[in-house]
Amino acid sequence: MKFPKPHTLKQISELIDCQFIGDTDFQVLGMNEIHVVEAGDIVFVDHPKYYDKALESAATIVLINKEVACPEGKALLISDDPFRDFNKLTQHFKPFVSSNAAISTSAKIGKNTIIQPNCFIGNNVIIGDNCVIHSNVSIYDDTVIGNNVIIHAGTVLGGSAFYYKKRPDGFDQLKSGGRVVIKDNVDIGALCTIDKGVTADTTIGEGSKLDNQIQVGHDTVIGKKCLIASQVGIAGCVIIEDEVTIWGQVGITSGITIGTKAVVSAQSGVSKSLEGGKSYFGTPADDFRSKYKEIASIRKIPEILEKLKIK
Repeated sequence: MKFPKPHTLKQISELIDCQFIGDTDFQVLGMNEIHVVEAGDIVFVDHPKYYDKALESAATIVLINKEVACPEGKALLISDDPFRDFNKLTQHFKPFVSSNAAISTSAKIGKNTIIQPNCFIGNNVIIGDNCVIHSNVSIYDDTVIGNNVIIHAGTVLGGSAFYYKKRPDGFDQLKSGGRVVIKDNVDIGALCTIDKGVTADTTIGEGSKLDNQIQVGHDTVIGKKCLIASQVGIAGCVIIEDEVTIWGQVGITSGITIGTKAVVSAQSGVSKSLEGGKSYFGTPADDFRSKYKEIASIRKIPEILEKLKIK
């Protein structure tokens, strides 16, 4: 997420009332999570296990809960609670703005696009040409939809990320300031939920087709011409490359990559990255040949046990 204009390190430190290490006028351009940071971005870290990853990342400003050696060319913001202060910055630069209309006056809707009754179109939404948005679809603020997109009834685009920090008195949610981006020629079935990115975009690539009742987590990127069947659950920060097929009721854990033209069979559980061009099934999902060998071996266990019995 880029700020509307550059800020100085001192200005940011004053917004969250914390100390800083670095030049007062050090330029701050935005804020992002670790997997999408760029030069000029703030990244936050609050656990020693991840200090090195944050300090060595592309981010040039690190919001951290301990004073450490500052890498050359970077700056630090020292906070007793980086999670809280990252939320403060999101709230400052991307506050929730309520709407008083079913279709916001700031929304831009293309030519020949049809929006059926009882839809909600939020602030600064962009919808391209020749789209059909069926009844009871909710499209939250800042969502971008391309041309020739069909979205069926009851789908929600832009819900908040399922991202929480455990506190003694409950859970704090990491505020979401990102977007959902739907490319051209995408079909989305009924009752799907696609969460916006925490600071970046959740993206559905050109020509991909989603069945009914699919959950896509924050910051996930789905490539071109993918087919995803009903009741698939995709966690946050997943990369699904082009022309992947995922059949019904597959569950996919966060932070992994599924390679181009992979096929994942129904009811599989994907717990690690999968190489492209292969077919997978089972929990944990594995390629067909390995899984069949495993099943064949398991079926031999009773026979082996019978032979080992002491007479």
